[in-house]
Amino acid sequence: MKAVKIPHDQLNPVALHGVIEEFVTRDGTDYGETEVPLETKITQVMAQLKTGKAVIVFDHDSETCTILRSDNPVLKNLEA
Repeated sequence: MKAVKIPHDQLNPVALHGVIEEFVTRDGTDYGETEVPLETKITQVMAQLKTGKAVIVFDHDSETCTILRSDNPVLKNLEA
């Protein structure tokens, strides 16, 4: 995987919101039996990005972004 970390504060607010919204609405991102409103999910992910518990990763090969927990072992091999 040829990918890089993208600091969340380097994206403009509209782009950042779009990346987070796309991430939280992907298949397989359900939060369980309790329905969580979309804006709540976005707020939760934004908080994790701001505190460093999560990072945005851009994959050059697929030209896609994802958000990973900052302790994910995949991140050790990526450029900052």
